[in-house]
Amino acid sequence: MRRLFAALALVTFVLAAPRVAAAEEFISAYHSVIELAKDGTLTVTETITANVEGNRIRRGIYRDFPLTFADERNGRSKVDFNLLSVERDGDEEEYRTESISGGIRIYTGSADVLLPHGEHTFQITYETSRQIRFFDDHDELYWNVTGTEWAFPIEEATATVTLPEGVKVEALDVFTGGYGATEKDARAVEEGDEIFFATTRRLRPQEGLTVAIKLPKGSIERPTSSQENIWWLRDHMTVVIAGSGLLLVLLYYGRAWVRVGRDPARGVMVPRWDPPDGVSPALVNYIDNKGFSGEGWTALSAAALNLAVKGHVILEDLKNAVVITATGKNGEKLPTGEAALMKAVDAAGGKLTIDRANGKKIQAAGSGFRSAMEREHRGKYYRANTGYVVGGIVLSVATLAALFVFGDLSEDSVPFVIVPVFLAVFISAFAVSVGKSLRRGSSLARRILSIVVLAFIGFVLFTVFSSILAALVFSASAPGDLPLFFAIGGIVLVNGLFYYLMGAPTPLGTRMMDGIDGLRQYLTLAEKDRLNMQGAPEMSPRHFETLLPYAVALGVEKPWSETFERWLLAASAGAAAAAYQPSWYHGDSFGPGSFTDTIGGFAGSMADTMTSSLPPPPKSSSSGFSSGGGFSGGGGGGGGGGGW
Repeated sequence: MRRLFAALALVTFVLAAPRVAAAEEFISAYHSVIELAKDGTLTVTETITANVEGNRIRRGIYRDFPLTFADERNGRSKVDFNLLSVERDGDEEEYRTESISGGIRIYTGSADVLLPHGEHTFQITYETSRQIRFFDDHDELYWNVTGTEWAFPIEEATATVTLPEGVKVEALDVFTGGYGATEKDARAVEEGDEIFFATTRRLRPQEGLTVAIKLPKGSIERPTSSQENIWWLRDHMTVVIAGSGLLLVLLYYGRAWVRVGRDPARGVMVPRWDPPDGVSPALVNYIDNKGFSGEGWTALSAAALNLAVKGHVILEDLKNAVVITATGKNGEKLPTGEAALMKAVDAAGGKLTIDRANGKKIQAAGSGFRSAMEREHRGKYYRANTGYVVGGIVLSVATLAALFVFGDLSEDSVPFVIVPVFLAVFISAFAVSVGKSLRRGSSLARRILSIVVLAFIGFVLFTVFSSILAALVFSASAPGDLPLFFAIGGIVLVNGLFYYLMGAPTPLGTRMMDGIDGLRQYLTLAEKDRLNMQGAPEMSPRHFETLLPYAVALGVEKPWSETFERWLLAASAGAAAAAYQPSWYHGDSFGPGSFTDTIGGFAGSMADTMTSSLPPPPKSSSSGFSSGGGFSGGGGGGGGGGGW
């Protein structure tokens, strides 16, 4: 009985085997007719007979055709390609195309129509040029007939090449196998102006047929100089657009900077012990920073301190809070910023407490202070020239848009557009930070700290981005990718740098900056240098208090407080230090050696107290709702295909 079952199973397997074989999807015949014209144009008709079983071939086949090739400089060049017709079983067939990396994919059939099982013949006809290779001693057609990326086996691949009338063949060669293989499992027969090629074995998936035909020099017309120029422009269109855009943006910003961005010539800076034109401490901060720095809290602190020194308010230091209390003093016209602050104090009932509980009130007070200052002083001392920067950004965006629309970027080139944008943003921001931190007028300590911090940040950024750059350089698919990288990065970098450089002080602002620099120098001078200044007032509590708000506005309150403390300790053997207690300040009492830490620390940290009292910002996520010879896969043509 067991032998009977075994025999039946064997018979069943033998009978079923042909059906299994029949269910395989494969290409039974792949024939290509290639007509070579005198001008080098190829007209190709590919007839592909495939067995359809509804597995991978359900609606039709697709054919991939490369549209680029590596030229003699290993650059990426483009071929001409024109799809003429698509047929199936002798009738016109619906088709669609889509771009793929370095080529085009042709889909035969419709998404709404499934093919009957069985044998179907697909015919694709197209024209292509720029496929002939011109050498010093011969012309050559090196053609990848089938491509080496077909998903199905090919039972037989054949090709018929028709040469221009009167052109004779000097040599023939064939290659079969996977990409790079040099097998010669094919034969070639020449009959007049036609050459016939045919494989002698079945081609497995990802195997193909490539032919090479050597022709006498001059058999094919070389492209004219104008045609070569057009091809060169098309091959390098991406780099041309990016490079032209960079040049245009540079010229635009350069002309704009010469016109409005250059700072007027600075005058001679002379130490002085009074503010230029008697401006307020808040305005000194505003002019010195070319606008508000850190949202203006330092300027607001200087304004509060100046109001206290003049007797309009009393400042109370509660360690974790600062209380500004109005004294009721009237009759003096206050500068704009100080008037806005007094209005906020009066609105709070004459006592404004700066702590987290009153964060919204402090935020409103700061907003009113900044608005009042901006309304009166914007454009008077410094012009940001934002309109020119916007013009440069528009030009840059237009360049990037043209790059994507006309530049024919490949998928491999996209990182060479995106990465340099981020690199340039970081680099320009870093450069602007360096410029602002090391600008004229910064204190020595601030400059040293800035150099240390920026050196560390620069080292980290250099390490990270140099690694990214190295990866991009080594992964560049063509030499043109690197110029593209630098051109795009250059455009963004130029915008970032000129955003900082385009602003310029007015002539009035320049004169005020000279005076402010002189005041800063006076506040930071050593005592002996200050005493040697002709006409300089003697140190006194009144002189110290008058200039303390300006020291806060300029960030030099610590050296100014240290100078006053040394004077206190020297005056009457320290008796003055023990007796000094400003009427406008309530807080820790002063002792010998503690004055700088007490009053200087309080004055300098008032802006930090204001900032820490602000409510946290809302979260963005919240919501109210070859030189080594030929090989298979080489030459023009090629690609592959599959089913869908």
